[in-house]
Amino acid sequence: MLKKCNSKLLQHSFDHFSKNIIDTSYIRNISKSSEVLQVLELNHVESSQNNEPFPREAKVVVCGGGVMGAAVAYHLAELGWGKHTIVVEQGRAGGGTTWQSSGLVGIFKPTRAQVKLCQSSVKLYQKLDAEGYSSGWKQCGSLCVARTIDRMTVFRRMKAQSVALRVDCELVSPEEAKRLCPLLNVDDLKGGLWIPGDGVGDPYRICLSLLESAKKKGVRVFEYCGVQQVVSGGGGGGEGGRVTGVQTSLGAVQCQAFVNCGGFWARSIGKLSEPFVKVPLHAVEHYYLHTKNIPGLDPMTPVVRDQDGHIYFRERDGCIQAGGFEPVAKPAYEDGRLPRSPVERVLPEDWDHFHVLLQQLLHRVPMLENAALHKLCNGPEAFSPDCKWILGEASEIKNYYVAAGMKTVGISAAGGVGEATAERIVNGFTSYDMYELDVSRFLGLHNNRKFLRDRAREVPGLHYGLQYPFTEFKTGRNIRMSPIYPKLMDAGAVFNQVMGYERPAWFDPSFGGEKPAAGEAPYRIAHTNTFGKPDWFDFVDKEYAACREKVALLDYSSFTKIDLWSKGREVVDSLQYLCSNDVDVPVGSIIHTGMQNERGGYENDCSLARLSENHYMMIAPTIQQTRCKVWIQRHLPTDGTVAMSDVTSMYTAICIMGPFTKSLLSQLIDTDLSPSNFPFFTFKELDIGLANGIRAMNLTHTGELGYVLYIPNEFALHVYLRLLEAGEQYGIKHAGHYAMRALRIERYFAFWGQDLDTMTTPLECGRSWRVKFDKGLFLGRDALLRQKSEGVRRMFVQLLVDDHDADLDLWTWGGEPIYRNGIHVGSTTTTGYGFTFKKQVCLGFVQNLDDAGEPQIVSNEYILGGEYEVDIAGTRYPAKVNLHSPNLPSKYPDQERDAYFATREKMGTEPILRSTNS
Repeated sequence: MLKKCNSKLLQHSFDHFSKNIIDTSYIRNISKSSEVLQVLELNHVESSQNNEPFPREAKVVVCGGGVMGAAVAYHLAELGWGKHTIVVEQGRAGGGTTWQSSGLVGIFKPTRAQVKLCQSSVKLYQKLDAEGYSSGWKQCGSLCVARTIDRMTVFRRMKAQSVALRVDCELVSPEEAKRLCPLLNVDDLKGGLWIPGDGVGDPYRICLSLLESAKKKGVRVFEYCGVQQVVSGGGGGGEGGRVTGVQTSLGAVQCQAFVNCGGFWARSIGKLSEPFVKVPLHAVEHYYLHTKNIPGLDPMTPVVRDQDGHIYFRERDGCIQAGGFEPVAKPAYEDGRLPRSPVERVLPEDWDHFHVLLQQLLHRVPMLENAALHKLCNGPEAFSPDCKWILGEASEIKNYYVAAGMKTVGISAAGGVGEATAERIVNGFTSYDMYELDVSRFLGLHNNRKFLRDRAREVPGLHYGLQYPFTEFKTGRNIRMSPIYPKLMDAGAVFNQVMGYERPAWFDPSFGGEKPAAGEAPYRIAHTNTFGKPDWFDFVDKEYAACREKVALLDYSSFTKIDLWSKGREVVDSLQYLCSNDVDVPVGSIIHTGMQNERGGYENDCSLARLSENHYMMIAPTIQQTRCKVWIQRHLPTDGTVAMSDVTSMYTAICIMGPFTKSLLSQLIDTDLSPSNFPFFTFKELDIGLANGIRAMNLTHTGELGYVLYIPNEFALHVYLRLLEAGEQYGIKHAGHYAMRALRIERYFAFWGQDLDTMTTPLECGRSWRVKFDKGLFLGRDALLRQKSEGVRRMFVQLLVDDHDADLDLWTWGGEPIYRNGIHVGSTTTTGYGFTFKKQVCLGFVQNLDDAGEPQIVSNEYILGGEYEVDIAGTRYPAKVNLHSPNLPSKYPDQERDAYFATREKMGTEPILRSTNS
């Protein structure tokens, strides 16, 4: 290794390996003696603050005395709950992974919610300093550099989005990057992004300052107090009821809420309850290289991130601290046994593994060749399976909250996450929309240790990886598959994955039946390695055409499917309270409805088929499988009169779509499919071929003609083959999720988790006609009535981009700023190419901002009275705005297809209640 790099720094690492780093070999030898560990911990205990008796009652127990737990406790104190909050820490406060953190505070994150959380953190640290506490906050700025054109495209997109996110940043040339940081070698750079508001902080000092401030407001902190069990019971939602207490090594305490801020121990802490709470995290080895003092090093040297080289570095007390996120990480504690003491948490140095990062550091900062090494730290850092933070209320137990998975940048988010968590505990909701970070986005399979171990090798590299649209993981694949998966693979399916489910993104017939080469996976993973026209364009174009003009077959099996029923009308009454639409429709009807929260925002967006008087089947987005189930469960009667069953895995869902689907299906069934007998938005149970018990729904979720067939798994292959056989005469073609996505964007259909979220109301997205205020009380009714009276302050629109060359120009991929009359008024949510319009189509929200940037009432006249542009990576393109679902031209026009509109008041009632024969 030394000869490979020929580096003085590496020579220093060899010379000082055993004397300049913490003497880990000596400590490891003595740590085998439990007596020594007890003495070490006893000395710490004597200097800690456990001078008062352990309480027997509190409102909130925060588990974890690191910066995250400290932030939660601080904000609970700020909200007046200080005297009712205790913090328990198994070691010393700040002694977990906080002590070894890089201290980077970067504001720019992948999503709006994460940016807002980080902005709140910076404000908090500035506030601490102003109040005389120590945070180590230093606004030195950060410089992100690009080696490739695609990375510069990312930076140009970030610069464009910075207007909406209110982040000050500038694109810079290689020469300007050199001026900002003279240490850099810029010979191979294309440019960079300068973010002056970024900085660094001292995680340990922030942690202690937050706790000190919290203590002054009544919070009590108990060090060397390990959690042994989280006790739950009673009703109120979920099998585990709600948190009632915590058993610790210092005694038991009754409480109303528990917050798991356990860092990389959070998953293990989740197992200390019954039922256990899934917190899918796995630790990897993470390296921090520290030099000795470098004479003349500017203390305001910016943080430099060379993401193409997987590295970063910063100035720290006259030295350089550097690290990175290697493309293939090294999992720690693969046997699942985590250490407890600070001594045991010191991992051995692996210079061979660090070598890839060291080479990049030496290339980017040549002066490090002559720097003297102080030490190389190797400590565990926990990552979630999707490389996002894990926040929110646990699905399994009510009032059990999680704030973990910060992936080495805890202080960037701690202030905002602490505030959001405290707000949710005290107020029941938060001012931040964090559904994308919510712990309920996971299933049990995500908490499997072997899955986490494999995924942990891949995830850290994505932290600095080049994130193209629709990024897919390569590990943890082929877990959930429909019975027709092998046939879809033979047909050339290229798969994406959602909630562990393999779902065709598009089909490349040249793959069909092809045997993989030695060492290759037998399946194809979707990819979009460009910000322009993707390689899959022509395949999706043909699939889209089949959906609109022939017959296409799509696998909808991943959609969430839940049955709800009761002996009497209890299920009807419960759903009437949960849903904003009127679900008391005739048997056989399908109703589309939102489930609103108390603020009128969407907690779920679903279709309900009334199978019988007291039995409904709910179809919801795939990503809602855990989340909506918990939401419903926690609002059902506690006496068990309403039963609920997740039947997602019981049915294979096949959608047949296109103008000839009725003719095709008629050949396989004995049921009359005429509009008078089986109209749009209705349900029937059918026999297809020789299979029975198939729940058939006359809808497609995209506005096209067709049916979704929910087939018991044992019949799925039979029905699939019969459909293909009968469909040959109609030119049936397989289609994937990308074609469906293009259809729904052109049809102006909003989807939950992409366009709709917990802050979006039906009135803002043109769905007020799906809200039945006269049906009686339902969740969110008062908030929606108030908004209806006052007017909405943002509106969901569709934009058709003009003067754009799909072959040469960069595409819209979501998050692009929207300008009205030259003024920024909103951002796109989901976007795609419209194969009928032959142009980019964007969905998004538009506001009416006054001179102070405050949103005012938005009207249809305001929307239609402006000239619009969409900013794609710094280039503004003119766009035409739509407020209504467009009528797309077709070779086969059909009144039934046009009877249902996704948005706006084009009809007074749901389509099922109006005749399609008139």
